[in-house]
Amino acid sequence: MAQEKIIAKLKQHIPTILGSKNFSKYAVMIPLILKEDGVHVLFEVRSLELRRQPGEICFPGGRIDVNDSDEKAAAIRETMEELGLSSNEIQEVYPLDYMVSPFGMIVYPFAGFISEHAQIKLNPAEVGEVFSVPLSFFFEKEPEIYQIELKMEPEENFPFDLIVGGENYNWRTRGVEEYFYLYEDKTIWGLTARILSHFIELIR
Repeated sequence: MAQEKIIAKLKQHIPTILGSKNFSKYAVMIPLILKEDGVHVLFEVRSLELRRQPGEICFPGGRIDVNDSDEKAAAIRETMEELGLSSNEIQEVYPLDYMVSPFGMIVYPFAGFISEHAQIKLNPAEVGEVFSVPLSFFFEKEPEIYQIELKMEPEENFPFDLIVGGENYNWRTRGVEEYFYLYEDKTIWGLTARILSHFIELIR
């Protein structure tokens, strides 16, 4: 290949996360609502009819569709669908840091305000119930953090003879932090708690 062709290809390339073309991409919303005692964070409890993570606490969100103009549009659409809202009832939506999970997934979180006059109508196929927690609770309560170690397990026919160290190769391993918030009888954990913790640190 000629040098000019290589340079032309490199000039056209827009850098992204290596391999992310094959990642699943999701958008989620931290819904904020204004109550008499201040701002609250709204949470969903996933329907028990769902195949994945039934009964768990989460934020509105889901996979980004090809019809979504961008990640923000996907977060708003999912919030509308799950909480039965119109687009003008979701205001002041801003992006948080996006997350790349070790399991081939990119999550784009947003925070936005639900209008005080909004009438929430849950989509029972996805949402069992909703509840809110005063934002002040998360300023006063640090999350509990636990480590999960990821183990490297090469497949049976892995070519150990091609690498220095062979079967005794010193694999670099890492842990995953799992965040937990305990509020009354509710356990807010996992990705939801991690996004929430980032949001609190951002606005603190």
